[in-house]
Amino acid sequence: MTGPEIDRLISLLARLPGLGPRSARRAALHLIQAREAALVPLLGALGDVAERVRPCSVCGNVDTHDPCAVCLDGRRDDSLICVVEDVADLWAMERARAFSGRYHVLGGVLSALDGVGPEDLTIPALEARCATGAVREVILALGATVDGQTTAHVIADRLANTAPGVTVTSLAQGVPMGGELDYLDDGTIGTALRARRPV
Repeated sequence: MTGPEIDRLISLLARLPGLGPRSARRAALHLIQAREAALVPLLGALGDVAERVRPCSVCGNVDTHDPCAVCLDGRRDDSLICVVEDVADLWAMERARAFSGRYHVLGGVLSALDGVGPEDLTIPALEARCATGAVREVILALGATVDGQTTAHVIADRLANTAPGVTVTSLAQGVPMGGELDYLDDGTIGTALRARRPV
């Protein structure tokens, strides 16, 4: 029904997060039908990204500059570091516009099943950043999964040894804004109850 070039395009699009085979076919058809308005600009953008974007040597973000724009921003608080699992989490924090410190991207979380240990992540680089004495607090913004919590405990233990003056905190967990108790799972309700605070 289609040539090998179109099949290859569909196959590559289907590998993207959130796109299955049907969505990939629709996206491919749209790109082909809107060649000048969609396909050509997309090809240019992909070429620019492939050529110019690289990881930041300081925090692990991706940008066309090294250090990245976040690290170069002089208005940010150098004494606060927010540790995130990956760049998508950093971008989510930035969208919220609620944090004005620095970031550190781990590149994943610890996982015994997948053979991911502390040296496979950027934990040693985080320890080095905290050992300078400029950092006052490290905020662990990791997922509420077993691997995320294991990673948080390992980081807290290691920083207690290598940077004892640094306070290690984690994001609050529990009832989301606008959330109704009837729709929440038991674990979320239990966590929210344990993390209660005065009104």
